[in-house]
This record gives sequence, C-alpha cells and structure tokens, in this order.
Amino acid sequence: MSPTVSVHIVTYNSADDIKECLEAVMQQTYGIHQVVIIDNASSDGTVDCVRSFIKRVQNAGYIIAGKTNTEILLVPNPENTGFAPAHNQAIQLTDTDYVLVLNPDVQLRPNYVERLVEYMEQHPDVGSATGLLLLKSAPDTVDSSGIVMNGIWRAFDRGAGEPALKWRESGEVFGVSGAAALYARTMIKDISIQDEFFDADFFAYKEDVDVAWRARQLGWKAYYCAEAVGLHERGWKKGSRRQQSIFIRRMSYINRYKMLYKNLRGSSWLRQLPKLLAYELLTHGYILLREPRVLSAWKSFWEQLPVLRQKRQAIRNIIQNKDRL
Repeated sequence: MSPTVSVHIVTYNSADDIKECLEAVMQQTYGIHQVVIIDNASSDGTVDCVRSFIKRVQNAGYIIAGKTNTEILLVPNPENTGFAPAHNQAIQLTDTDYVLVLNPDVQLRPNYVERLVEYMEQHPDVGSATGLLLLKSAPDTVDSSGIVMNGIWRAFDRGAGEPALKWRESGEVFGVSGAAALYARTMIKDISIQDEFFDADFFAYKEDVDVAWRARQLGWKAYYCAEAVGLHERGWKKGSRRQQSIFIRRMSYINRYKMLYKNLRGSSWLRQLPKLLAYELLTHGYILLREPRVLSAWKSFWEQLPVLRQKRQAIRNIIQNKDRL
C-alpha cells in the first residue's frame, strides 16, 4: 500500500483564502487520506466556508487521483488556541504516515505532495520536506525554499525576495517553512517532547524553526524539492514592521529566546558570543527607542521558564540516549 498522507490546516479569519487552498489540496495527484481543518474561533465566516466546501465535496463524490475517498474533518475551537497548539491537535487526530502542515493562504501545484513523498520514501533519514514557495502576488519571486539559520541563530526563509530561477536546485536544508511542510510520522514521534511536536508555549511564530533545530539535533535531515511548487499569499508580512500588530512582534521576538534556551547546548556557541552580543545590543537599542512595548513579552518567558527547562532537559536526554546506541 502507498504511504498515507493527511493535510492539516489551521484557520483564523481565513475566509478569503481557504476555498482556494482546499481546491488545490483536492487536485493533488497523490491520494490524500484525510484533510483536517482546525478553526481557531474565526469571526469572518471561515467555518461556514469550510462547511460549504465539505458539503459540495460530499455531493460531488470527489475522488482524489482516482485512488481513495478523502475524509474532510472540521474542528471549530471555541477560542484561539494558537497555531502551534492547533497543529498539535490535528496531529493527535490522525495516524497517517505523513503529515502536510499547510497554511490556508497557500495554493499547491498538483504534484506538490507526490514529489515530496516520493523523495522521502527513498530517503528514510529525511524527516521533513518542502517545495519552492512563491509569492502569490509576484509568482516569479521566492517566498521560501526552506529555512536557513545564520551564525547567531537568526532564522530566515531561504531565498526570500529573490528570483525563482536562482532556486531551481533541490537539496538538503536546515529546515522547512511551516507554510507547506511535509513531516514523516516517524520523525514526529521521535522528536516530540511531552507529547508535543510543535512547542505549544510558542503559540505562533518560529515554531517551525524550533522543530527544525530539534530535528537536526536528533539526527533528522530536511529536504528542499524545487519541482514541488506552491503560491503563498503571506498577508501578515506585507508592509513595514511597524504595520505588524504588537502581538506578532512580541511573539516573533520572544520565541527566538525560548528556542535558544531549549536548543543551544555544549560550549561551541561561545565562539559566536561577540557577534551575538553585538547583534543583541543593536536590536535592543532599537526596541528600547522605537518599540518598548515588545519587551513585555519577557513576562511569558519567565512564566514558562520551568516548563522550558524541562523541555530543554528532555531534548538533551533524547540526544544522550541516541548517542549511546
């Protein structure tokens, strides 16, 4: 039997995008076993859009790639639990061999899943994969071709803003963007901490980087496939930083430090300390002058510190156990 794939989508006021996203999922050339939509208390009619889509699919008797009927499950949460907890919720609801974590503002080309599954089946040490994500508003421009991390542990979408033609070569990457990431269930089980794949303390933002870093420490590889293509709206990153909500800026800011606390180990990082300190001084100088409200995010760090400490130790324990094998 072919490996099974479930598609997990977390929505929050996603009525403008979810129909196109689901249509693209239904057109995949690889049979999709299950689609799970977790709605985080949308107020714009997203749930009604999804229900209407499900009804239309059921009436039409959709068959994916002529292989299997696809179950579509909608779970409306009474409150916004966050991106990371909602995706953990979806993971608990499925048992497929692969999980495609997909943003509602992404439309995949028909062979996206097929390309990634084909490669991962041939390379069992690859636990995650992504394709070439292009900006929907400028489809010749890269949105992401994976995640790259620099020497002071700042993560970026690889190739973002560059011409797509520069990123036609597939290969290993540090990690994959959570906008359209295929994860192997074996890796999900292997690297989960306290039954969480994504760290629920992150709520949203940088949870995919945290997963990528943890996976690499535990021996898993990530892959970028240039032949698998998707279009990404990425509405929240439009405009300047000051146009982003204070909530987004706080989450993006503090989650980096949660990630560093959990994943840095050994003493080799001390070699980067001068560069790190220089960056932190410049960054915090700017924040103190221009965005002092962002610093209130440290409250969540200190409140969650005992749990973060447990998770850091759990990662180290898993690494030590693997080293003994």
